[in-house]
Amino acid sequence: MTSFLSRRHLARAALPALLALPLLAPLGAQAQSDWPSRPVTWVNPFAAGSAVDVVARIVAQKMAANTNQGMNIDNKTGASGNIGTEFAARSRPDGYTLLLGSPGTMAINPYLFAKLPYDALKDFVPVTQLVSFPQVVVTSPKQAFKSLPEFIATAKAQPDKLAHASSGAGTTSHLVMELVKADAGIKLTHVGYRGGAPAVQAVMAGDVQVGVEGLPSLVGQIKAGAVVALGVTSLKRSPQLPGVPAISESIPGFDATAWILLMAPAGTPPAVVSRIHAEVKKALDDPGVRQQLEAQGATIIASTPAESLAFQRNEMGKFKRAVEISGAKAE
Repeated sequence: MTSFLSRRHLARAALPALLALPLLAPLGAQAQSDWPSRPVTWVNPFAAGSAVDVVARIVAQKMAANTNQGMNIDNKTGASGNIGTEFAARSRPDGYTLLLGSPGTMAINPYLFAKLPYDALKDFVPVTQLVSFPQVVVTSPKQAFKSLPEFIATAKAQPDKLAHASSGAGTTSHLVMELVKADAGIKLTHVGYRGGAPAVQAVMAGDVQVGVEGLPSLVGQIKAGAVVALGVTSLKRSPQLPGVPAISESIPGFDATAWILLMAPAGTPPAVVSRIHAEVKKALDDPGVRQQLEAQGATIIASTPAESLAFQRNEMGKFKRAVEISGAKAE
């Protein structure tokens, strides 16, 4: 009996002290306050040196300095980006493996491939849209047409006689031109190359009449006069090329930019997603980072997770139409 009473009195005595203790933070909040407590891997499904890779390294370097943790870019290439994307989708949803999503993996491949090893919507949660950058329709200085309206007029007068180059069937550069063709009412022959560089070389050599490639890859050639920029695919003109019209000035409402979405595996705690977003925005707000990205032709977005999801869904609808128009299919 004495032992029982002692325990009961002890419990009563301890109760006020227990009530005075602060409540333990929920697991999500705890994870948020701890992130990042170790290095973070950013999976890039495409090769080093690409526009996605360059942008990611600029942002990751600043985040590493701000957080005192490694931000490592892991280029897991192959199968049109599907290998790296699947790896990220199957990673532990704890904020330490992120995906650099782009139109190819997040908006095109779901309609280009009959089967995918991931679901672009169900397997990921968007953290933020890092940047967007326009594609540019270019031609050789040797061509008679010097503007997009002149090119459209020439193509209408010669259906299927002119050719356009891309970095491969089903790529962003291919499907952007498919949208131009559909909206302008012209017919062109598509010629796919194994990458953007050989496609641009073909345009410069006059093997094809026009091509499409991302602005970061073309600034040097445009400024050197090696190619003539007919139009940028963003809704408005690019600050990098203020003298080059937007395609929307000839085709009202046209908007087909490239972009980078930072994604986390589905199931990542919302608090962790918010923490990552805050750190990314802090890096993007840095004047030095902004200057470097703008020099690459990128427009900083830094959207919220909700805004990024809405954007992704809209882009999927746009590129679904492009895939259907093109008739492109992959095994």
